[in-house]
Amino acid sequence: MTSETAYDTDLARAPSAWSAVFCLSLLTFVLVASEFMPVSLLTPIAADLGISEGQAGQAISISGIFAVLTSLFGNVLLARFDRRTVVLIYTGLLVASGLTVTFAPNYFLFMVGRALIGISIGGFWSLSTAILARVVVSEDLPKAIAMLQGGTAFASVIAAPLGSFLGGIVGWRGAFFIVVPIGVLAMTWQLAVLPRMPAREATSVGRMFALLNNRVFALGMAATTLAFMGQFSVYTYLRPFLENVTGLKVTTLSAALLALGLAGLVGTSVVGFALRSRLGAVLVGLPAMLAVIAVLLIVLGPYSIPVAGLLILWGLLTTPIPVSWNTWMTRVIPGDLEAGGGLQVALIQFAITFGAFGGGLLYDGAGWWAPFVLGACLLGGSAMLALSAAASLRRGHP
Repeated sequence: MTSETAYDTDLARAPSAWSAVFCLSLLTFVLVASEFMPVSLLTPIAADLGISEGQAGQAISISGIFAVLTSLFGNVLLARFDRRTVVLIYTGLLVASGLTVTFAPNYFLFMVGRALIGISIGGFWSLSTAILARVVVSEDLPKAIAMLQGGTAFASVIAAPLGSFLGGIVGWRGAFFIVVPIGVLAMTWQLAVLPRMPAREATSVGRMFALLNNRVFALGMAATTLAFMGQFSVYTYLRPFLENVTGLKVTTLSAALLALGLAGLVGTSVVGFALRSRLGAVLVGLPAMLAVIAVLLIVLGPYSIPVAGLLILWGLLTTPIPVSWNTWMTRVIPGDLEAGGGLQVALIQFAITFGAFGGGLLYDGAGWWAPFVLGACLLGGSAMLALSAAASLRRGHP
């Protein structure tokens, strides 16, 4: 038995701590909502701080950069701390970020606040699967992961409209301040329901990358990376596609994107049941179907009703991807979930950045259809790699 599973024996024998899962789902909701809230507030932020909207948009870039760095190095620095304490630290940084951004007198401190939210995001997500594996029994783990991702999906749906709504009522600073009392509530809840989870084996960057010597794990990480690259090479450019190709007006476009987000909520809600017995099929089927949808969006782009249906399917199939690969990881490297989680978060953040960047170059250089072709190719590649990884899992890889 590996060290990670060995020191969790007492927790594993206890009933699943669903209150802890709900508590962590609240944290994921606040983290993701905070990460993407600037999208709908760029204009007032820029006007108030005396900067361009492009500079204000870097608020999302800097949080992504610090998320990558923290996923690789943060938990190495905190390796000796109880994991309950580490979660509280990252939640405290969330609160500090909200306060710093709210009262930032200039662009520099505003970006410091955004860097803090990146640290909180990268640090928590790199630990999340390992923590869930310690608070629920193995049979409930897919459901717990789906619930955690449900907080992410819900935040993705409402972050932009909520930021716009609150910004119109209390200003952009007031919109960011809302994070503070929710973060304090989350910390209080964590103190009440999270069990003590002592760290027993140090995680290092070398250990993270050493996991890639495991061929099956390397295949899975490559498939995950290609899936997120493909997804965001398409998703990032859906709005100009819907406006310029499908010809949707603003209100109809907003309704279509809302439907996509709500479908994502449904996807995370139901995938946990399929993962218990059909994990391999899900890993292969999700990117394969998304590749087909990307091609169909090119073919049917001018037709609003088919496009709306394809967007709903897109939302339904994209949100289960991280749930599926996190579940797969708990079966392939059950003793190295912290190291594996750190590497996975870093690769996902890289994939999102590369997918959006590559899609943008193709959008400007070749035409609106080019990011969709790129997305279909990357998602198809992910499905092929997932097929190999799932076959190894079926052969009984530990």
